[in-house]
Amino acid sequence: MAINSADTAWMLVSTALVMLMTPGLAFFYGGLVRRKNILSIMMQCFILLGVISIQWVLFGYSLAFGNDHGGLIGGLGMALFHGVNAAPSAHYATTVPQLLFALFQMMFAVITPALIIGAFAERMKFSAFLLFSVLWTTIVYDPVAHWVWSAGGFLFHLGALDFAGGTVVHINAGMAALAAALVIGRRKGFPDISPPHNLPFAILGAALLWFGWFGFNAGSALTSSSVAVYAFAATHLAAAAAALAWAVLEWIIGKRPTALGVISGAVAGLVAITPASGYVSPISAIAIGVIAGMVCYFFVVVVKAKLGYDDSLDAFGVHGIGGIVGALLTGVFASAVVNSGILPVNQGHFQGHAKQVLIQLAAVAVSAAYSFAMSWILLKLIDKFIGLRVSNDNEGIGLDLTQHSESAYTMVA
Repeated sequence: MAINSADTAWMLVSTALVMLMTPGLAFFYGGLVRRKNILSIMMQCFILLGVISIQWVLFGYSLAFGNDHGGLIGGLGMALFHGVNAAPSAHYATTVPQLLFALFQMMFAVITPALIIGAFAERMKFSAFLLFSVLWTTIVYDPVAHWVWSAGGFLFHLGALDFAGGTVVHINAGMAALAAALVIGRRKGFPDISPPHNLPFAILGAALLWFGWFGFNAGSALTSSSVAVYAFAATHLAAAAAALAWAVLEWIIGKRPTALGVISGAVAGLVAITPASGYVSPISAIAIGVIAGMVCYFFVVVVKAKLGYDDSLDAFGVHGIGGIVGALLTGVFASAVVNSGILPVNQGHFQGHAKQVLIQLAAVAVSAAYSFAMSWILLKLIDKFIGLRVSNDNEGIGLDLTQHSESAYTMVA
């Protein structure tokens, strides 16, 4: 094993791109809430860059990628980044320093709990949020990352394909989001909530997410290679196709396409292509994007209204459902022509995919059930001991003032 300069340069750039996604998410979510809560959303996103980064160094990376224990969890041999240095990793990134691989994975660990914020936006106490984020990352994210991505993980050995985090990131966060929405309950006044207060902020956030997602997906090739190029192409095309699919549905059903619909569709496409990005052709990526755009639209617009749960910013409807769609379609479209590392699954579209689809289904079911159950338990315990939700008065005033003594917008006399 030797360090490759081109691979190292690409991974440095990709790590920075993934880091940018969390501030991008802050703008995306922040623009979608009411003006009295934008800073609370941004604060929750930004603080995770600090809190989860430290958790990852202290023990998170070791739990996710350390020496395997029964296919379920890593040990603590790499706690405090012990042995994580400029030498390449023997198992994961053999041409870049292991420290760089650990930092790249750190950015995934940071943004995943941030995605859950969309489900409980505008009503969770900051103290409860911090406690939940640290516990959830440790008890849910780190083990699932080990199952799917670690060389010893049981889903890895089963043959589950998750190129860049459809299961580990999006299904994981999406199911936690559903649990959070159900446990914490609806916002005061739901469903008569005022519309997003700053759509230009949300559009800016979506643009930053789209840009950062190139590092998220193409960077997961861990090399500067043809697989990275395929992942890059798939990322863009799936987002484009899903944005168009969502807009067309809005145009047909609601008579007008909306900016919110286009950016929601784009994010749904980015979510769905994440597990498949390094395994599928450009045409397959477009198909995945179209399907994801339509399915996520149905869950966000129809299912949520029918069932009445308050997934404030559609973390479950976009990330949970989009991740499930993408994980299953990975089994349908994965091609060894794109990525020879998945031989002998197939040589092209629809050839020999039945077994892989069943494997994907098993990985989805196990990960989704674990995330939902453990998230529910954690939320209930936190609610019992310190309380999850701000008071009705504080919710009415807004979390910016009541939780942080700040206001995003000041009135000038």
